[in-house]
Amino acid sequence: MTLHCKSIGLLLTLLMFALGACTSSGTAPLMDQQTATEQTGPWHLVWSDEFAGKEIDLTRWGFEVNCYGGGNAEQQCYTDRTDNAFVRDGILNIVAKSEVFSGPALQDDDVNYDALDKSKTLPYTSARLRSAKKGDWQYGRFEIRAKLPQGQGTWPAIWMLPTDWVYGGWAASGEIDIMEAVNLKARSDREEAEENELEARVHGALHYGQSWPDNVYSGQEYRLPNDVNPADGFHTYAIEWQAGEIRWYVDEVHYATQRSSGWYSQTMQGGQLITGDSDAPFNQAFHLILNLAVGGAWAGNVNDTGIDGSVFPQTMQVDFVRVYECSLSPATGVGCSKVDDSVPVLKGHQAPVFTDITQGS
Repeated sequence: MTLHCKSIGLLLTLLMFALGACTSSGTAPLMDQQTATEQTGPWHLVWSDEFAGKEIDLTRWGFEVNCYGGGNAEQQCYTDRTDNAFVRDGILNIVAKSEVFSGPALQDDDVNYDALDKSKTLPYTSARLRSAKKGDWQYGRFEIRAKLPQGQGTWPAIWMLPTDWVYGGWAASGEIDIMEAVNLKARSDREEAEENELEARVHGALHYGQSWPDNVYSGQEYRLPNDVNPADGFHTYAIEWQAGEIRWYVDEVHYATQRSSGWYSQTMQGGQLITGDSDAPFNQAFHLILNLAVGGAWAGNVNDTGIDGSVFPQTMQVDFVRVYECSLSPATGVGCSKVDDSVPVLKGHQAPVFTDITQGS
């Protein structure tokens, strides 16, 4: 196979790390390329997957297996089959296929997940990988280099969910969307789209507030320069997350910022709705998720609407996933950022104020 530039860089890093270890202790520890650490300015690499092996690394990723539909009426069953997720030539491939499949109707963490009478059949299959309990972080820089699928009904996502759900059910405990896109290369329906313009937007967002259905969200869309489409090549999607602030980047371009002044968490406790700390819910450990959904409440209702079955199979390809800690302030993540001060801070939402009567209702 062709040796990627990323592989060469990591090999050099490993050689330097090994030489340093031999010098200091006389014995170089056994380390694979993902567990080696490296310094990139003030950001310190603490976790990564370069997909250099022949199989998906199950010490870093777990598969969700269900036909739940993501809570959005999505039309795929998630499987752990190599038909839907595999590593080849240093790339993770997540493949959505048109095929009838049956599986659990509930999400994996539901207490009734294994109930025999709770199954469902859907017309597509795909995969959803998560790092929960294998990679969980509070603050840092998260970089994922990926090439996105195209076509009406495709919904690739690189995102994060809380590991312990401290503030209650979705979305009171939060959700961080590093990158989402729907229906790339379908007819664009953005407000100022030119005639025959193709969909090319990616989106970064936060979900928060109260538990569904009283949740809210705020976010920002972004288009690559020179009308480049994210489905035509690899691009690096990232967030920098510190106490009280999250920023979004594509290919190192800072395009969105949200702050705790524009997010909140409210939880029902003892019959009263309690507002969390000023930076809740984004002050807890979150894990990474990589998935490719089909159809659903968003992808199926915009652009040309529905699902174009003729475009499948479609693949989201991931070159690497890298997680960095701010070496200047690991506890808060503050001080390592690349900030474009010209990027406006999104307004977000304020916590509703309730009277005692409302709180107890």
